[in-house]
Amino acid sequence: MVSVRSVVDRVGPTLLHALLVPEDCPAVGDVVIAEPGAESAIAAGDLVLGVATIESADAAALIRVSAGQGAAAVLLKPPLAAKQSVRRAAKSAGIALIQVHAATSWAQLVWLLRTVLDALADESEALEEGGDPGSGDLFRLADAVAAVVDASVTIEDTNSRVLAYSARQDLTDPARVATIMGRRIPDDVLARFRSRGVFRELSRGRQTIFVPAQRDGTLPRLIVPIRMGGELLGSMWAVVPGPVSEERAAAFADAAPVVALHLLRRRAHTDAQRRASAELLRAVLEGQVPPRRVVAELDLSDEPHRVVVVDVSGGDSRDAEGLLLALLERISQGFGRRPVAADLGGLLYVVVPDRPGEGGWPELREALLAQPASRRGGLPRAAAGAPGDPTALAASRAQADEALGLLRAGLVDGRVVAYDEAWTALVLHRAAAGAAAARVSELGPLGVLRAHDEASNAGYVDTLYEWLRHPGDPRAAAERLRIHPNTLRYRMKRLLELVPLNLDDPDVRLALLTQLIALRWS
Repeated sequence: MVSVRSVVDRVGPTLLHALLVPEDCPAVGDVVIAEPGAESAIAAGDLVLGVATIESADAAALIRVSAGQGAAAVLLKPPLAAKQSVRRAAKSAGIALIQVHAATSWAQLVWLLRTVLDALADESEALEEGGDPGSGDLFRLADAVAAVVDASVTIEDTNSRVLAYSARQDLTDPARVATIMGRRIPDDVLARFRSRGVFRELSRGRQTIFVPAQRDGTLPRLIVPIRMGGELLGSMWAVVPGPVSEERAAAFADAAPVVALHLLRRRAHTDAQRRASAELLRAVLEGQVPPRRVVAELDLSDEPHRVVVVDVSGGDSRDAEGLLLALLERISQGFGRRPVAADLGGLLYVVVPDRPGEGGWPELREALLAQPASRRGGLPRAAAGAPGDPTALAASRAQADEALGLLRAGLVDGRVVAYDEAWTALVLHRAAAGAAAARVSELGPLGVLRAHDEASNAGYVDTLYEWLRHPGDPRAAAERLRIHPNTLRYRMKRLLELVPLNLDDPDVRLALLTQLIALRWS
């Protein structure tokens, strides 16, 4: 059974957005185009495309007719799809209402929907095993495009990572070899293409871009952007001997919409897998599902794992999710494998094995430290729980949250911290929390010093704290206070005149330090 929801998820949010999907929605069978004033052969289970429907009354009538014939859903473009009268008609008729991206070609959508229906009706072995659907098709497509343009071809995503390449190698250069071997354009080659404005032209939507040969021996390139619904999905690169005729360039460009359909299918499947993994991870981090299930379904290896929590500062509730997704994408670019991750409560949680090398915690740590500031100037902060059995992810999550709290409070230095490395700060913080709850700072003469500081800004409490932390080393204590050692000695003399304390008694020193830690760390 192919459901409306599965079709929308497979096509992806770039093109389709489900406005209404009833629980008893019928299974999807085929795609049919309906135009106002024309008789349409709508059958049970059809996805009905409201081509050229522009009036609310026409849309409502189409919805009623489609529901009467047992159709599964009606697809309309904005702003018509979101109008209240249209949504009410769909709800009353009990039929799904799907909004199509305004810039989407109806012809391309029909092609894509039928491709998706075929794929969902007859899932391949790769899909069942969690593989990458369509990757073989993408390589075959690269071969077909290479035959059209009569040149070696690579298909790349928007991050210049190679998704597929043609088999023919009759014309190549070191840059193409390095690109295929490394599965992305090398940084030095990327910089040269960027300096020539190639990526600026790609973002502007040029149909074809010709880049002449370069002095380092890099052969000419013919480049075509791959777009769908106004969004840049990637690009195709052909290694050519020189300028290309208009006919060949046009044939190359004509292949882009077909490639776009495959890229959307590929991305939609990846997005669906990521959403399913994220939902399962959220549930296990909150203790709602058995840990063994997450280990099996997320395919975690039988080795210690850490939960890492990432806080993106500089955002607000409106754009926090976008910032987190962008951060995950950036991390994934330089990470050995795509991490198992989920956003929860405005934070990003990532699960990684605790081992060196590709895909492990040290690599993720380096990737996090290398992340630039957000658009609002904030730098990501991250904390990792202690390594443990993958069935104990909830415990590791609690440890990561506690360590992140230390980072947020400025109680540990840096932007990335591990729970097991921050044990001294954790001991002091927990001790301070317990002491504060017992109101220990209200005992003894400390209250007198605090009241004096509030009245005169003398700094006696800070002076006593650093003096106790650096016994016998007034120079180090003075350095922490950014004062001269003689000033420290003078303050201590006046402090002891105000509140007589036997600082030679180790119990007095320990009690005072406990009180001061409770003030500073709780």
